[in-house]
Amino acid sequence: MDPVTGRLAAEDLLIGDGVIVEKGPALNGSGAEVLEAGGRLVAPGFVDMHVHLREPGLEAKETVETGCRAAVRGGFTAVACMPNTSPVIDSRPLVRYIIEKAREAGLARVYPVASITRGSQGKELSEMDDLRGAGAVALSDDGRPVADAGVMRRAMQYAGMLGMPLISHCEELSLAAGGVMNEGFTATRLGLKGIPAAAEEVMVARDIILAEATGCRLHIAHVSTAGSVRLVREAKARGVKVTAEATPHHFTLTDREVEGYDTSTKVNPPLRGEADVAALREGLADGTIDVIATDHAPHTLEDKDLEYDLAPFGMVGLETAVGLVWTELVSPGVISPAKAVAMLTVNPAGILGLEKGPLIPGSTADITIIDPDLEERVDPDSFQSKGRNTPFAGRKLKGLPVCTIVGGKIVYRR
Repeated sequence: MDPVTGRLAAEDLLIGDGVIVEKGPALNGSGAEVLEAGGRLVAPGFVDMHVHLREPGLEAKETVETGCRAAVRGGFTAVACMPNTSPVIDSRPLVRYIIEKAREAGLARVYPVASITRGSQGKELSEMDDLRGAGAVALSDDGRPVADAGVMRRAMQYAGMLGMPLISHCEELSLAAGGVMNEGFTATRLGLKGIPAAAEEVMVARDIILAEATGCRLHIAHVSTAGSVRLVREAKARGVKVTAEATPHHFTLTDREVEGYDTSTKVNPPLRGEADVAALREGLADGTIDVIATDHAPHTLEDKDLEYDLAPFGMVGLETAVGLVWTELVSPGVISPAKAVAMLTVNPAGILGLEKGPLIPGSTADITIIDPDLEERVDPDSFQSKGRNTPFAGRKLKGLPVCTIVGGKIVYRR
């Protein structure tokens, strides 16, 4: 599968020294290990540009190694990890620490996203150029949105000069304060405080305005409302340098899943209504939304085994994402296989400035192989992630990764 042209061809790939050496029909594989992939989809390695690996400081929830194990099992050859660790990734040594831990694990490639402000406190800008030099690919205060518009404007000015994308968790905290799920009928019936759609949309609008004024490349994380989709669509039509992502749980589930008070459904932004899910799917189909990302957020059993009001936000997603994309989007015809692959490969790579593209001679042999017909029920006990917090347990998914290759090395085989 070529995600750029949409071309699908029955061909062989010859891999050597970590790169694709040759491509074509009926290659001579004598002397090489032969991986039989007939009837399966061979694609460039998938990239998840929004994960939480929790290390350093929160290793009980996840480590770089366990997160990478979950990534390759889920078909991802590369992930970009968010900075809301303890301490926050806001310095060169911490960026290098993440990169070194990923190198030691020898599984998926890990690209750190550094914080916009020191300690993600929203006040003093981090040393952006130093962070970029250390290996950070983007900037974000994910989970702690920059409330001060003046600070955000300066951040965009500096990030724009450096050519770094700025990833925004759009949440107006005074509107969201105390909320634990989507504001609406279900929240009222369950007696839970709601988070209005406006809490997201106000910040989406603000950041688009600032991006338009500064010329900064803005990426809106985990879009969840119809209004946000509309704002991004209108901004793109004006030529604003804005991109957006959607998560599998937001284009699959509604706030009705909260009935029963399963804390694995507690995410931020929250699961929304049917009209929002429909708008996300429309945004994915028409290109308003560029990327599918997981927002993989593992927690311990003890963290989530609390009253709904007290449990932390987040669910795991690395090991269910591809199956949900194929089951919910590709099989019903919402998007084509080529578009799905593009949203999981060249689109996120392009936003982050990573040199990843079609599988052609000379390109790095990062490859994901999917069996479009393979079906399986989600079993959290089989997860490689430390987190088991998923509302998809028991759901039958189709179109699953069966092999993940990073730098010519098979790091996962079903």
